[in-house]
Amino acid sequence: MSNFSSHNFKDQRALIRVDFNVPIKNGEITDDTRIRGALPTIRKVLADGGSVILMSHWGRPLKDIEKKPNLTLADFSLKPLVAHLGQLLSTEVHFADDCNSDAAAQKAKDLKPGQVLLLENLRYYKQEEKGDKDFAEKLAKLGDVYVNDAFGTAHRAHASTAVIAQFFPGDKKMFGLLMEGEVKAAEEVLHNNKRPFTAIIGGAKVSDKILIIENLLDKATDIIIGGGMAYTFFKAEGGHIGNSLCEEDRLEMALDLLKKADEKGVSIHLPADSIIADKFAGDATTSSALSNEVPANWMGLDIGPMAIAQFQKIIRESKTILWNGPMGVFEMEKFQHGTKAIAEAVVEATKHGAFSLVGGGDSVAAVNKFHLADKVSYVSTGGGAMLEYFEGKELPGIAAIKTPQA
Repeated sequence: MSNFSSHNFKDQRALIRVDFNVPIKNGEITDDTRIRGALPTIRKVLADGGSVILMSHWGRPLKDIEKKPNLTLADFSLKPLVAHLGQLLSTEVHFADDCNSDAAAQKAKDLKPGQVLLLENLRYYKQEEKGDKDFAEKLAKLGDVYVNDAFGTAHRAHASTAVIAQFFPGDKKMFGLLMEGEVKAAEEVLHNNKRPFTAIIGGAKVSDKILIIENLLDKATDIIIGGGMAYTFFKAEGGHIGNSLCEEDRLEMALDLLKKADEKGVSIHLPADSIIADKFAGDATTSSALSNEVPANWMGLDIGPMAIAQFQKIIRESKTILWNGPMGVFEMEKFQHGTKAIAEAVVEATKHGAFSLVGGGDSVAAVNKFHLADKVSYVSTGGGAMLEYFEGKELPGIAAIKTPQA
């Protein structure tokens, strides 16, 4: 595996797997965070005097067309990204309307140093998600060097993220700067953490986070649990949670997690109180209650003031912080206070020397919403990938680059 920063790309065509799976509404990009994340990698290749071939997926075209026959492949085209990418790079971006055709191969071959080519959506081909070797080999022929800069898809064993790397020698396959940063930040939290190490785990379901919590029981000193998933724990302990979200089939599992944490000396913190509502709506009537005493027909939609004070104290004293998942329904103004307060506490701890990693779609959306993303140590671009990394799984996209040439 070669080091991207020290590699000279002069007169080389860099085939870069990016994650440009960005939200597009009516042909307009509504959040270009992932595109901007790839810019330093692209710029380094161009500055060296190399050319760039970008490949990405967008959506799930074949699966969605099957469900909605009124859709066509054109609805999933990467073409709407061309002009915006060109503006960000201050250079013309060429487009190949197929990622795997002879015409695309010719366009890649004709690239001159300093030029950029974006290939059409990889997922137009079912071979991409199947990890088809022949498909990967054909893609590999487009470039001299393979760069994986798509952390968001590193947990998929797809043709362009994992299988393709075997067609490049060790010194011609590498992580891009975004991927390098992601791996470094995750390693910092998992393997080089300073204690106290607090993991803040939120979101709706315990079942979504069970593996990450179990893995963190061997790493963290404190685990804060917020969001809808907290009420499954309260119900398991015999509390009254009204109409709050609860996974009835996970009550035993919740008790088991608390027991394991106790045995390992890890403190699990549940929110003492909640902001409750009479319905799941932005205009709901609200009140507050102890989290294990929510009245019938009411539901907890955010953590309350006692929980905020309790959690902030733990976070402020932490030296390493991992945050995955919001504390409540922060998309609604009435229920965003808890998530915002936690974000501010993470920022404060970071300011005083803690290493903080925020990852997972909703947590990232929250720090962006409150304009705090640049005040934490690292914001991960890979939701599912980061989750699997912290569950202790080996990610195919990372393993493929680290594996010596076969």
